[in-house]
Amino acid sequence: MSEYSIWIFICFFTYWAYCFFWGLRSARRTRSAEDYFLANRTLSPWVFAIASTGIAYGGWAFYVYPTLVSRDGLAFANTSFYAVVACVGGMFLLKRQWLLGRKFGYFTSAELLSNYFGGDLIRYINVIIALLFGIPFVAMLMGASGSLVSHLTDDMVSRTTAMWYLTAIVLLYSVMGGLQAVMKVAVVQTVLLCIGLVLLGLLALDQMGGFDLLNQGLANLIGTEHSYLGTTSGMGGGNYDGYLALPGVIQWTSGIGFEVPIGGPWTAIMGLTFLLSVIGIQASPAFTMLVFSSHSVRGFALHQTWGSACLIGFLLLFFGTIIGLSGHLLEATKNLHHSQTISEIILLTTEQMPWLAGLLTVCLVAALQATGAGFLSTTGNILSRDIYLAKLNPKATDKQQIKVARIATLIVFLAAMLLASWSMEAVLVFSSLALAASLQLWPALLAATWLPRWNRQAVISGLVLGLIAVVLTEPLGQKLAVGSLPWGAWPWTIHSGAWGLFFNISTCLLVSLLSSEDTQKDHRQKFHNYLISQDAPLGNDRWEKPLAGVFIIAWLFFAVGPGSVLGNFAFGAPDAGFENWTFGMPSLWAWQVIWWALGVGMIWFLANKLRLSSHTDMETPDSLELT
Repeated sequence: MSEYSIWIFICFFTYWAYCFFWGLRSARRTRSAEDYFLANRTLSPWVFAIASTGIAYGGWAFYVYPTLVSRDGLAFANTSFYAVVACVGGMFLLKRQWLLGRKFGYFTSAELLSNYFGGDLIRYINVIIALLFGIPFVAMLMGASGSLVSHLTDDMVSRTTAMWYLTAIVLLYSVMGGLQAVMKVAVVQTVLLCIGLVLLGLLALDQMGGFDLLNQGLANLIGTEHSYLGTTSGMGGGNYDGYLALPGVIQWTSGIGFEVPIGGPWTAIMGLTFLLSVIGIQASPAFTMLVFSSHSVRGFALHQTWGSACLIGFLLLFFGTIIGLSGHLLEATKNLHHSQTISEIILLTTEQMPWLAGLLTVCLVAALQATGAGFLSTTGNILSRDIYLAKLNPKATDKQQIKVARIATLIVFLAAMLLASWSMEAVLVFSSLALAASLQLWPALLAATWLPRWNRQAVISGLVLGLIAVVLTEPLGQKLAVGSLPWGAWPWTIHSGAWGLFFNISTCLLVSLLSSEDTQKDHRQKFHNYLISQDAPLGNDRWEKPLAGVFIIAWLFFAVGPGSVLGNFAFGAPDAGFENWTFGMPSLWAWQVIWWALGVGMIWFLANKLRLSSHTDMETPDSLELT
C-alpha cells in the first residue's frame, strides 16, 4: 500500500468519525418531528450561515466551476457571480418565509404555499421539484465523487464502488440525526471546501510558476488549437479569441444540438440568464427547510453577505479560476481532458506530500457531500411531511413521521445511486432541470411574501407554463419530442430557466389582471398584514430604496449583463499580449474582480441597510386565525 493510500485512509477515517459523531449525537437529542426535520428551529445564526453556504455551493465551487472554466475559459468565469446573484433573489424570500414559518409552524415550502393559495397541485409540484434535487442532482454529485476517487486511486477502487460507499456515509448520518446532523457536519464540510480550494489554487499556481507566468501562458495560448478560435457572432464583444473574452452580448443560434455558438456558448445574455436560474437554489423546497431551521434572521445576512458573496465569490473568482485556467494549460501540454483537471493537480502532490494529497481528496469529497447531504435529507423529509402526513396519514405521530422520513430518504438514496450506476447521461439530462425548475417556484414564493394580488389561478398557471417552457428548452425536451422541435437547448443563448420565468411571470400578470372574482383575497391579505406588522419599512428608507434599485440594475447590467462585454477590452485587448494588459491579467478577469467587490458592497447594503435579511423583533406570537 502506497503512502498516499495510507493518508487517504487516515483522512477519511477522521472525517467519517466526525460525521458519525454528529449523527449519533443528534439522534439522541431527537424527541419530536420538529427536532428531526428542522433541528427544533434552534440553529444558531453562525451555524446556519456556514452550513447553508457549504450546502448551496459545495459541489459547484470545488468541482463544476473549475472544470468548466478549464473548458470554456473566462467567459464561464462570469458565472462566479452566482455567489452574488443567488443572494439577491434570496433576500426577497428568506426573511419573510422565516417569519411565516415561525408564525404558522410550517415545515416545508409546500405547506406554506398550499395554505396561502389553497389546493394541493402546488404541493405536488413542490414534491416533484424536490425529487429532481434529491435523485438526479444528488446522483450527479455523488457520481462525480466516485469518478474522482477512482481516478485518484488509479482505478484501484471503481467509480461505482467508491460512489456507493461514499454516499452510504452521507445516508447514515442523515437518517440518524436528521437536519441537525446534516447542518453540523456541513459546517466542517464548508471549512474543508474553503481549505481545499485555497490549497488546490496555490498548488496550481506553483505548477505554473507563479501568477505572471500563468497569465503569460494564457497570452501565448491565443490563436492555438487549444483555444476557441474564430470571431464572435452577436451584438458586441469584439473580434477576440473566445477563451479570454465573452463571445458577444447574444447569439441568435437555434440552440445547442442545432447550432454551435461561435467562440463558445457563454455570451453575456447566457451568463445573465444562467445566473437568474441559480436563484432557484434559494427558492428550492430543500433550502426553505434550512431557512425554517434557523433560530433568527441574523443568519441570513451572515450567509448572504460574508459566506456567499464575499467568501465564496472570492474563492471562485481567484482560486477556482486559477485552478481552471492552469488546468487548461496543463491540458494543452499533457493532452488531458478538462474533467481530469482537479484530480491531476492533486496527483502532483502524491510523491512529495502524500498527506496533502490525502487531505485534498477528503476536501473534494466533503464539498460534494455537503450539497448532496442537504438535498438527500430534505427530500426524504419533504416526502414524509407533504405526502405521508398531508395526504396519507394526517394523524401520524412524530415517531411515525420520523420513521417514514428515514425510509423515504433510503428510497431516494437507492434511486439516486441506481440512476448514477445505470446511466450518467440520464443523470445529466434530469439534473440539469433542477435549478431551472426550482426557479419557477420563485414567483409563487414572491406572491406569498410580497404580492397579494397574485391569486391561485395566476400562480398555478404561470408555474405550469414555466415548467413546460423549461422542459422544452432543455435536452430532455429534445428527447421527448424525438428531435421534432425546431430549436435545441438554450436557444438564442438564453438559459432554460429564463425562458420558463418569462412565460411564468407573464402568465401571472395576465391572469391576475383578467381575474374577475377573487374569493381568497381577504385570506391572503391576512398573511401580508402580518408581514407588514413585522417587517415595516424604517423612516430613512425613503431614499435608500430608490438608490438600491438603481445600484442593482447598474450592477446587473455591467457585471453580468450586456455591459459586461466592455470587460473584454477595458484593461487591454485579449490579443494585445501580456505586456499590454493593465493589471498583468486578461481584461475580463480584472473586470470581474472589480464588479465582484462592488457586488459584495451591494449585498451588504441590501441585507443590512435595507433590512432585507436582518432585524426583526418577532418573538413567535400565537398563530393567526386564518379561517
